[in-house]
Amino acid sequence: MRKVVLMLLFAMVGAIAITSCSESEEEYHEFDNWETRNWAYFTDKYNTAAAADDTTAWRIIRNWSLNEEAANDSDDFIVVEVLENGTGSGCPMYSDSVYVHYYGKLIPSDSYPDGYNFDGSYEGDFSAELCLPTKFAVSALIDGFVTALLNMHIGDYWRVYVPYSLGYGTTESSSIPAYSTLIFDIYLEAYYRIGTTVPMWKVAPAEEYIY
Repeated sequence: MRKVVLMLLFAMVGAIAITSCSESEEEYHEFDNWETRNWAYFTDKYNTAAAADDTTAWRIIRNWSLNEEAANDSDDFIVVEVLENGTGSGCPMYSDSVYVHYYGKLIPSDSYPDGYNFDGSYEGDFSAELCLPTKFAVSALIDGFVTALLNMHIGDYWRVYVPYSLGYGTTESSSIPAYSTLIFDIYLEAYYRIGTTVPMWKVAPAEEYIY
């Protein structure tokens, strides 16, 4: 009887060890060669934009904080896929506040073929009429997001590809692994100059925002 009990215990321990090992291997595989995969993904988008015949559909925009002489590498830029063009005039400034709809995700992976959604102001299908935007101070955002906003007009809807150097860099941030290319869908609803009272967002646009 004692031998039978011992055999059962050994079998249970072995099963647990195999399960743990499998889970560890799966977790490791999800982000295996993450830096290399992310750099390859961003480079592909950069090359697609650079080769595009329609420059209104794709844009490559230099990091807002660099001048032309200082931007020497592709990761000094964001890549923009234009989903819709807005009709607003003017763009936000670094000192402004904005109302935006946004959806942030990582590059596709085994468990998340559409990319892991790490943050956003909405879920499911996007609708500017039905979704509630989020208010941000432009200066509080990562460089890649700032660079996009400083070039957007109200009503612009962009898919923005941000290299890790303009995102969270070489360190992990919450659920975002180090070296992650970030993909944002951004819709600019409104912006407000410094010193302006930013109202609570209502169904009808506030009169104070800039068109």
